Amino acid sequence: MRETRLRSAEIEAVILPGLGARLHSLKAFGSNVLRTPARPQHHREDPFYWGAYHMAPWCNRLRIADGARVGNRAVELEPNFPDGSALHGQLFAAPWAIDADGAFSIRSGSHNGWPWAYTVTLRVSVLGPQLRLDYALRNTSDDPMPAGIGLHPWFRSPARVTIPSTKGFPVNACTAAQPQPMTGALDLGSGAELPPNTDATWCELTSSTVEVAWPGEWIGMAMRAEADDVVIVGARPAGLNTVAVEAQSHAPDGLRRLLRGEPHAMRLLAADETLRFTITLTFHQQFCGGAS
Repeated sequence: MRETRLRSAEIEAVILPGLGARLHSLKAFGSNVLRTPARPQHHREDPFYWGAYHMAPWCNRLRIADGARVGNRAVELEPNFPDGSALHGQLFAAPWAIDADGAFSIRSGSHNGWPWAYTVTLRVSVLGPQLRLDYALRNTSDDPMPAGIGLHPWFRSPARVTIPSTKGFPVNACTAAQPQPMTGALDLGSGAELPPNTDATWCELTSSTVEVAWPGEWIGMAMRAEADDVVIVGARPAGLNTVAVEAQSHAPDGLRRLLRGEPHAMRLLAADETLRFTITLTFHQQFCGGAS
């Protein structure tokens, strides 16, 4: 299985172009911060709970009611998750083309229940302690297409997470139309471990930077996402020693949100229009409670 490696003195990223161009591992100052399987092929056998993968043309869950339509096109997605949802887009395990060092792309026709054709390009770059991912999702159909992009990393646990938001959706499996207060253990403005069994979304961020820290490794990370709208999904599944901290361009059930005029919806791209999304992960070493 072919690997692409991008390195600096501080970090090393191993990418698998044939399996969704996902990050198989990501080392910062010598420590892998991702949940990485022993065999790269395991990503194919269990694509949802390892490494860091890319989500497009939608993020998180879509639940498609009978006869759901956008303009003249019907959306008829098959569920791919036990809860009956179509999860995390179409590209997380698909083979991507290698266009250049750190540059990847994929084309999709109007099939598998998604009636629009589109392309996605990704450029991954490493500079010093920073990993940068630049996404571009282009609608190549003749009609407007709902669109979303996101990154789904599974980080090693225990990790301390700081999310600058007090509003969101406490349960991703069934989200309300409007954001709700994130209180108690879901108020992560001052930083804490995600509560067990969390699967929630934070929106309306007061800062563009989310912090993740591994106190036992003396490593910290700042995640910054740049787009018209950014939400952060946090998950901590029962029985797995891992946490997800995901930057996404829309909230769960993004197509429903678009069709009903609810906030944090998928974006409707005109023909030949492009949705761009940039995520940077900047790592630092921590000593005595501060960064080096």
